[in-house]
Amino acid sequence: MRRPRILIADDDPTILRFLKTNLEVRGYETLTAVDGAEVLNIAEREPLDLVILDIMMPEIDGFEVCRLLREWSQVPIIVLSARSDLSDKVKCFNLGADDYITKPFGVSELIARVRAVLRRTQAVSTIPSRASFTTGDLNFNFVERRIIVSGNEVKLTPIEYSLLQELVLSAGKVLTHAHILNRVWGNEYGEEREYLRVFVQRLRSKLEPDPSHPKYIITVPGVGYQFKDMA
Repeated sequence: MRRPRILIADDDPTILRFLKTNLEVRGYETLTAVDGAEVLNIAEREPLDLVILDIMMPEIDGFEVCRLLREWSQVPIIVLSARSDLSDKVKCFNLGADDYITKPFGVSELIARVRAVLRRTQAVSTIPSRASFTTGDLNFNFVERRIIVSGNEVKLTPIEYSLLQELVLSAGKVLTHAHILNRVWGNEYGEEREYLRVFVQRLRSKLEPDPSHPKYIITVPGVGYQFKDMA
């Protein structure tokens, strides 16, 4: 069985060694990069299961690497940053990152997040029992993983797709924050409600005719979200 291959990108050699050692001892194969340009070069020629990406790197910073990777790759990205501002997290998620870990961090937290992201990737490849769903001007083909809005195909990141699929397959039901976080992100993410807010906003911007007045993805204050079937 092939070991998951993880690209670690950080210009701090101490952190790079720390990550490499702790991942390899747990059975992961690792590649390393010290700047953004090297990340992109490796990602173009090597099959990867995950990228662990520092934000503050020379040549091309992590923000730009996220943006460029998402132009052609759906490889999961975990961002590492010493910056804890919510605005930085939102920016990374909007650029296509899947997770955000603030430095300093413990090895147990990192490994838990790595396992969760890889587990999500495997889950996404599983076709749900329902093949398709149509409501209003939206059409979802779960077999081909295609989302059509008003006749145009919409591109989603893996985490956006997983979130939308969870909502759509429970259309008409109110799903709590905790339920969605557990089902989409994993039980390691019980308190990250800001993740939900950011990704729901992203989905609305791609699916809703008027994202400021959503008709499909509805907020249930203090509880969670509901996907409305307009049929």
